[in-house]
Amino acid sequence: MRTYTVLLEYDPEVRAYGIRVPALPGCYSQGGSVEEALINATEAIRGHIAALEQLGTVAPEESADVAGDALAAMAPVQAHAPVLLSRVAA
Repeated sequence: MRTYTVLLEYDPEVRAYGIRVPALPGCYSQGGSVEEALINATEAIRGHIAALEQLGTVAPEESADVAGDALAAMAPVQAHAPVLLSRVAA
């Protein structure tokens, strides 16, 4: 089992939390609440890893400072959006 950092961003227009997994480029999900978004993130991570394995690619491990790197990259673009960090085991 692996653990990944996920970024949750609330979008008031759609009233949902978008999820990004910085260590897994292209792995996204969403949910109407934080709890639902984290459940969906777990499923998205598992599906993403399974797809990588089918392609013969090993899923990347998360780097030591992925959360800090991800927030630093987002700061100039999404300064107005509340961002939450969480860790998900999948």
